Amino acid sequence: MHQDAELKRLRWRAHHRGTYEADLLVGGFFDAHHPSWGSSERASFAEMLEEQDVDILAWASGTAEAPERYQGPMLDALRKLDYITKAP
Repeated sequence: MHQDAELKRLRWRAHHRGTYEADLLVGGFFDAHHPSWGSSERASFAEMLEEQDVDILAWASGTAEAPERYQGPMLDALRKLDYITKAP
């Protein structure tokens, strides 16, 4: 898949999760981090998008342990939550 088309698809999926909270968390994470991703990071993120929102939110907040396949720099960055802007 062409990189631009892939990023467009990932962006849409990240921002249209089904709940406002997940849209903010996953979409905000994508917006903040995707420019630095190579093909392996994009593939890992695409795989994570297949997971349930409740699981991703729990991994990000530290209330649940993520599967081993997600352990690493991407999950560490997701857990920082420094990419979410506060609503006025």
